[in-house]
Amino acid sequence: MHASLIDTIRPGGMTRRQFIKSVIAVGAVSSSGFLFSGPADAGPSTSPGTVERLITLNVNGQRRRVDVLPQETLAQTLRNKLGLTGLKVGCDRGECGSCTVLVDTVPQYACSLLTHSVRGKAILTVEGLARADGKLHPLQQGVLDEQGFQCGYCAPGFLMATLGFLATNPNPTRQELAHGVSGNLCRCQDYDKILTALMRGAENMRKE
Repeated sequence: MHASLIDTIRPGGMTRRQFIKSVIAVGAVSSSGFLFSGPADAGPSTSPGTVERLITLNVNGQRRRVDVLPQETLAQTLRNKLGLTGLKVGCDRGECGSCTVLVDTVPQYACSLLTHSVRGKAILTVEGLARADGKLHPLQQGVLDEQGFQCGYCAPGFLMATLGFLATNPNPTRQELAHGVSGNLCRCQDYDKILTALMRGAENMRKE
């Protein structure tokens, strides 16, 4: 009888080939328990110390459910998850103010806020300024009337910063308003025209 090494008879009548097959089969069954069943003591999907990803945000008066990563900024969430692209991202490091939104009526740089930190707070973006009847907000109308911006990229941030400032000082001097929005930068650098437009908008708000 000329049997190959792989078919050599093992003790108990099992060939080497059969022995190897049985070992592989047992290993596959054992590992499937870990692959598909998970540890026997597995608890809730959210472990202690982790951050819940599916959260509710109050944006422009609406409750929005959104999947948010722990390190995600509010600017990323609003633009990429909720489609609120009126908010602009310029420097993305809290310096230019183009991403300014109001959080509980206070101007904030959305690029420097983690989304999870504003849960339960009222968030207002430039899209939220629109009136129910379709008319522009008085501040927006003032900017439109004076043609206050050139490229307009920084305009949403200036509008939101101005709105937040006017909540604390509704009748500012030109110098006071300039100081109030000094955290916002314009790449076109036509600050004199911007201030004229914002002052016009503030006047419109007082007339309402």
